[in-house]
Amino acid sequence: MQIGYKLAAEAFGPAELIRQAVRAEQAGFDFVEMSDHFHPWLESQGHSPFAWAVLGGIAERTERIGLATGVTCPTVRYHPAIIAQAAATLALMSGGRFTLGIGSGERLNEHVVGREFPDSTATRHEMLREALEIIRLLWQGGYRSYEGRHLQLRDARIFDLPDEPPMIAVAASGRRSAEIAADLGDGLFATEPKPEIVRHYREAGGRGPGYAEVFLAWAPDKHAAAKAALDGARFAIPGWKVMSELPNPVNFAAATMTVREEDIMERFACGPDPDRHLEVAQQYVDAGFDRLVMMNNGPDPDGFIDFYADELDARIRRLEPSGRTR
Repeated sequence: MQIGYKLAAEAFGPAELIRQAVRAEQAGFDFVEMSDHFHPWLESQGHSPFAWAVLGGIAERTERIGLATGVTCPTVRYHPAIIAQAAATLALMSGGRFTLGIGSGERLNEHVVGREFPDSTATRHEMLREALEIIRLLWQGGYRSYEGRHLQLRDARIFDLPDEPPMIAVAASGRRSAEIAADLGDGLFATEPKPEIVRHYREAGGRGPGYAEVFLAWAPDKHAAAKAALDGARFAIPGWKVMSELPNPVNFAAATMTVREEDIMERFACGPDPDRHLEVAQQYVDAGFDRLVMMNNGPDPDGFIDFYADELDARIRRLEPSGRTR
């Protein structure tokens, strides 16, 4: 079991994200994971810095903690050759601490460059598969070309490559994406505690670790925690089918107007009770995930980091499937 800290790039500016990563390393987290967005989910979040610049700053300010994108879409806003180069550079800067989280993307971030973000999930999956093949090809070294249905590469070479390529964790929400993760990834990434996602991945031959974001909101009072999550994280309640389709923060605001505090408290661990946080984390362990990312949506990141170190770290690492602890 490894435990990560989610860097909420939609809620904080770049200098603050670097500061939180340093604190996470001091608190004993194994890795930090940062989303790669152009827009925040909601206007109220108010931020969305360039993830790769921030991760480079974190690499220079930390010594031990792993770094990960959670996740990058390498098909529309970025060409996969650019992501292959960026990931190789960050792996070198971090001394091999970087994991490349890859996914098929959200319209929220991909439409901004004026290229069509496909309506068809099948097309998105085809593009993701081609992108992963290009990244793997470039990491072999030398000049490379690729002719896909959606993506092409012409005589490209990455000159600065690490001795070992970064691990790739591929985001999945169903069977087809889990099969891509098994075929072309080194691990699995998900946002929901659904055991069928892990099962599809394993049945397709996937043997790597499973990353999952655990929705939490810490504050000394559970209602204050829930209110903060309602204000800044209610976008997660409708689920991935909605999250991947809406184009702008204003659309997410409109789509989540009816989300209530009760809905937040049902999905999130809210407040200061460590047992409730462990209860929510247990769902992901039961589903088969072994890389849990603590995604705090409360109002006080430092308070949460202290709470994690004092109340959760040792206990959460002892969690085993089916509610048993060793």
